[in-house]
Amino acid sequence: MTLKILTYNVNGIRAALTKNLLGMLEKQNPDIVCFQEIKALPEQIDDSVFEHLGYKCFWYSAQKKGYSGTGILTKINANDITYGCNHVLYDGEGRVIRANFDDFSVISVYFPSGSSGDERQIIKMNFLDYFYHYILELRKEVRNLIICGDYNICHKPIDIHDPIGNNNSSGFLPEEREWMSAFFKSGFTDTFRYLHPTATKKYTWWSFRANARNNNKGWRIDYISASNEIANFIKKAEILPFEFQSDHCPYFIEIEI
Repeated sequence: MTLKILTYNVNGIRAALTKNLLGMLEKQNPDIVCFQEIKALPEQIDDSVFEHLGYKCFWYSAQKKGYSGTGILTKINANDITYGCNHVLYDGEGRVIRANFDDFSVISVYFPSGSSGDERQIIKMNFLDYFYHYILELRKEVRNLIICGDYNICHKPIDIHDPIGNNNSSGFLPEEREWMSAFFKSGFTDTFRYLHPTATKKYTWWSFRANARNNNKGWRIDYISASNEIANFIKKAEILPFEFQSDHCPYFIEIEI
């Protein structure tokens, strides 16, 4: 069975719905959708518009209104849903939700941004350390794991429009990039680079400033990582830069499960 899994930081799901989010989902027809930064409480989201397309909806909102939050939509029956990663701060911000299926598990994760200052950068680095060990423990019970989301990090110079100018920018700091390398070495595959190892100017986020999107001055910070055991079953990986519901764009894979 070929599954299509799509990830998207929507930067506010209610705003995205006014910008043809449903049209994009209907056109792409993914089996599983991972949203980040939904910025809404479950009662503020009309599930019926997604249910009309065949999805069951699972939301994990931040306690702070209009902030953060993740969600998973699925056309496949999930065995169960795991909310959070057992950490009071990150769970209070709704950063991790997991859907468990018969042969695999899918996570939607929204890594913290450190761009607003030193305090948030410290929180981000602490999250990276915690999440790394959380995933290592999870892998002991879930071998086929797919981690979708906004990682808020460009891994290599090929993933950012100006690697020299951004060398000291949060999201491209040496220590963040080292974390990404360690994460992939721990048993995960960057699905986009697996199929497109040398593709350039392929980004998933653009600043609202300086006409960055029209000039394609972007960053590839949204990923779908797959356990190495199932990497060989990835058949397609595609970024959709011409969807404009957010300052990010969707990214999907097709995988044989």
